[in-house]
Amino acid sequence: MAERTLILAFETSCDETSVAVVENGTKILSNIVATQIDSHQRFGGVVPEVASRHHIEWITRCTDQALAEANVSYNDIAAVAVTYGPGLVGSLLIGVTAAKAIAWAHNLPLVPVNHMTGHLYAARYVGEFKYPQMALLVSGGHTELVYMKAEHEFEIIGETRDDAAGEAYDKIGRVLGVNYPAGKTIDEWAAKGEDTFHFPRAMEKEANYDFSFSGLKSAFINTVHNADQRGEKLNKYDLAASFQQSVVDVLAEKTMRALERYPVKQLILAGGVAANHGLRSRLDHDMHKYHPDVTMLQAPLKLCGDNAAMIGAAGYMCYQHRDRAGMDLNAEPGLMYGRMK
Repeated sequence: MAERTLILAFETSCDETSVAVVENGTKILSNIVATQIDSHQRFGGVVPEVASRHHIEWITRCTDQALAEANVSYNDIAAVAVTYGPGLVGSLLIGVTAAKAIAWAHNLPLVPVNHMTGHLYAARYVGEFKYPQMALLVSGGHTELVYMKAEHEFEIIGETRDDAAGEAYDKIGRVLGVNYPAGKTIDEWAAKGEDTFHFPRAMEKEANYDFSFSGLKSAFINTVHNADQRGEKLNKYDLAASFQQSVVDVLAEKTMRALERYPVKQLILAGGVAANHGLRSRLDHDMHKYHPDVTMLQAPLKLCGDNAAMIGAAGYMCYQHRDRAGMDLNAEPGLMYGRMK
């Protein structure tokens, strides 16, 4: 019988308090997520101080519930994994402090996990990873193309130079009167409209793999404001479809070109925006057309947002590679993607 290695994982990088118990990096025994969306909606986005206070309130309860649902005790746990960056410093500190306290009290190894590695490893629950591999990570604060020649080796080949795709969705959502987070609603509206506004596709044809969405955001806002000044009412479904088509076109174009330059066995799609149906559909189409020999693993919809199960999967991988942190582990809000130092 294969060895049973249980990871207790913590994720508190932004506005979700989450604790999970994961077996061998591929089986979720529990994944408790306490969302704060209702608390932040009235502000139109995440308020760091409010998020930190909610994490303090929920972290112990989520831990107890995760252990109870998994039907395990601390004696069954092999290691404690925790997101230590990137993210909001106050939020990160709550998770890091809780993880360190448990690791110290129960004499368990402490495994530091990069939040973006966690998003990538959400796809591990869909299938086995094969290398070399490319990942398109699209979340609220990050848009990155990451090349992995082998397990635990990461090379960012492209990233956003300004707004990430998820940020752009939330910002144009506010203009349309959509509550935070806006991505799901914009995606639903886009399915009902057409690309009639033809917003710019920034950097789509440039000879690199970087992204930029601030120009698209500005073009969208200017279009809506100019119409308002003229007393003209624009079709919200067409606005959403035009915006989303621009985002999807750029993401898909850059990804397909990256796959031409870096031959891989797999493409991973992960991150909060990976739940976008328009993006999933477009990548499915393009992969079958241009790269039929490359398999694509898409993170499960329920694991695209921030959650501790993805940290548990990544934490297991890091644990196997003997990544360890001491009691001096601190939050690193600006942590860059890559291997542990």
